[in-house]
Amino acid sequence: MSINTQHSTYLPLQEKIVLNNKTARAIELVILSLLVSMLAYRVIFFKDQNHYLPWLLALLCESWFTFIWILIISIKWNQISTKTYPDRLLKRLHEFELPAVDIFVTTADPILEPSIITMNTVLSLLAVDYPTHKLALYLSDDGCSPHTLYSLIETTKFAKLWVPFCKRYNVQVRAPFRYFTFKSTMLEKESFEFQQEWKKMKNEYGNLYKNIELAAQRPFKCDPNSDFADFCDVHRSDHPAIIKVISESTDLPSVIYISREKNPKHPHHYKAGAMNVLARVSGVMTNAPLMLNVDCDMYANNPQVFLHAMCVVFGCKNDQDSGFVQFPQAFYDGLKDDPFGNQLAQYYYLMHGMAAIQGIFYFGSNCFHRRKVIYGSSPNDKIKTETIRNEDLHRVFGKSFELRESAAKILSGSNSKIENQKSPSSLIEAAIHVAGCSYEYGTHWGKKVGWLYGSAAEDMLTGISILGRGWKSIMCSPEPPAFLGCAPPTYPSTLTQQKRWASGLLEVFFTDQNPLLLTIKENLWFRQALVCVWICSWGVRSVMELCYAFLPAYCIITGSHFLPKFNELAFLIPMSIFIIYNGYVFWECKRLGISLRMWWNLQRMGRVTAMTAWLFGFLSVMLKLIGLSESVFEVTQKEHKTNDGDDDSNNDDKNVTMFTYDKSPMIIPGVVVLLVNTTALINGVLRLLKVDYNEIWKEVLGLGLGEMFCSVCLLLCFWEFFKGLFRNGKYGIPSSTIWKSGVLALFFVHVCRRSAKPL
Repeated sequence: MSINTQHSTYLPLQEKIVLNNKTARAIELVILSLLVSMLAYRVIFFKDQNHYLPWLLALLCESWFTFIWILIISIKWNQISTKTYPDRLLKRLHEFELPAVDIFVTTADPILEPSIITMNTVLSLLAVDYPTHKLALYLSDDGCSPHTLYSLIETTKFAKLWVPFCKRYNVQVRAPFRYFTFKSTMLEKESFEFQQEWKKMKNEYGNLYKNIELAAQRPFKCDPNSDFADFCDVHRSDHPAIIKVISESTDLPSVIYISREKNPKHPHHYKAGAMNVLARVSGVMTNAPLMLNVDCDMYANNPQVFLHAMCVVFGCKNDQDSGFVQFPQAFYDGLKDDPFGNQLAQYYYLMHGMAAIQGIFYFGSNCFHRRKVIYGSSPNDKIKTETIRNEDLHRVFGKSFELRESAAKILSGSNSKIENQKSPSSLIEAAIHVAGCSYEYGTHWGKKVGWLYGSAAEDMLTGISILGRGWKSIMCSPEPPAFLGCAPPTYPSTLTQQKRWASGLLEVFFTDQNPLLLTIKENLWFRQALVCVWICSWGVRSVMELCYAFLPAYCIITGSHFLPKFNELAFLIPMSIFIIYNGYVFWECKRLGISLRMWWNLQRMGRVTAMTAWLFGFLSVMLKLIGLSESVFEVTQKEHKTNDGDDDSNNDDKNVTMFTYDKSPMIIPGVVVLLVNTTALINGVLRLLKVDYNEIWKEVLGLGLGEMFCSVCLLLCFWEFFKGLFRNGKYGIPSSTIWKSGVLALFFVHVCRRSAKPL
């Protein structure tokens, strides 16, 4: 009898789609051959140079660029995307067969991360299309703010109206601050009942917004007899653990507030420490086999996001293929043409290339983890509850009996109901125990279990450890996007974020999770290790970029050269690299629907970010290694629009895309590069004016025109810095920064002139 393959029982829940990449491969190989030809040219003609220094530095930098290009080719060689089918899942499985999920939302600073943003994320997650009794939401407040707890209490009250409204009318955007931004005239085609409900919900959200905003504007009074008594006389960096069960009713997922214990005498390990507390507390209270972690600004944009994740979980042949399910980071209300280059559009093809190897990396947010994977298990582990010794559990998970018992159930893979039968409120005392700052001592937390310590990029460190144990991961990109967040709204906040990424990623090289070691000793695939090397070496790239940026100016001032002269046939090599590479990147951007202006912004900000934020990330790691500084986790400021859902209050600021500056030292290298290359260009133009063009064309062609072209390109890349030199207020570079940069630029020019040989 033939099988009806169209029946939902037999159709796959997920499919891997191979993306056509043949044209891109050919172009990438052409660029690689040109890069290798340039290196060969430098080696062959090295002895013929009068100035060895620029030639040697150029050889070093170009060798690095060629190496990085080889890594990029390896990453992008094969590309796949995963398509999921939630409608098939709902027809195949009953509600009771869906696994429980613990949701982790993290926030660290109520000022840099305004509570209203966090609460919209909470509301969007409470309202997803998934059985409410299968969900528990944990909010980690690392700022220990009574205002955050107050906001969560008020939000939970509103959620009792918002969640039924969303599910009754199948609302697609379930973060109220996004849903209520469209015009009220769009409701004219809807039923009268819906219009009335819509207006009621908008008014209720407006009240919630105003209450949260008003509470933030005045000092919070902690009444000893209220829910906020625990916040009396405490400091955000020195306080006992505070855990509050806000809701555990059947009409909403359980909502739990957590502020872990902190003490200046104990390291708290930033976000990784907070995530481990969430894992332990949830293990005691609800113990769901799956965990979703979301940053406070990443709201659930697709109400079926949990069902998409379950398509992956149930659609894989074995657990090994889905150690975690990562949804990409995307952004709402991004600035037009991405002037700061922080919306990650340029990594689209690279992410699909990673997905075709061992899997996408963990991005620190928008990720579904199997709890047993976070607990350190490997794909081939087959453990029965009765074979797990209590001594082993004590050594790995700590002294809590409740946590050891729940971990044993997870690791055993028992098909019996894993969720805790007790209510969360009856387990607060046990939860406070595992949220203590000294609980981890003598255990494997942060070393082999949970989110790993040792880097500000705890996501990369943890993700690479999971892949190193032999797990694979899957990137799921449904339409509409599963999660949307806010990109840094200003240039200084972009610098802060990029510096943290560069330093945290580079730190991974100096831990026991070094990708090359994991390839040799464990189960990380070699090509996956190359992906890690590319990502983690962003900080090292800054040194090469900065060195290459100073080479044109050095050569113009000293009368030397590092590029073939115009009258040499070899000049075609760098010219071809420049034209083909930029044309190739523009072609890739056009395939993504990116405008010409956005392509240029991504190109120039790639140079600017590398020579500013990434450079300081690299320096901070070097200082840490020699013992002169410690890593500091800097929270990125989140955008906060002062509106209560009324679109009439949204005013497009014409200056929002302009660069703003503060006194951050990260700006100084960029200003120095700008001043040095401007000085060199003036020097080169003056030299050209002295030439008799009618008699000595060969001399004209040998006067460093290639180097001058490079300086012009750098000047265009740093054009916003150039305008900042002449502006005032927040749009102008501070005078102290200009003076410091000017002194460094003069020193560089002086050294160049001293090293120049007399003609």
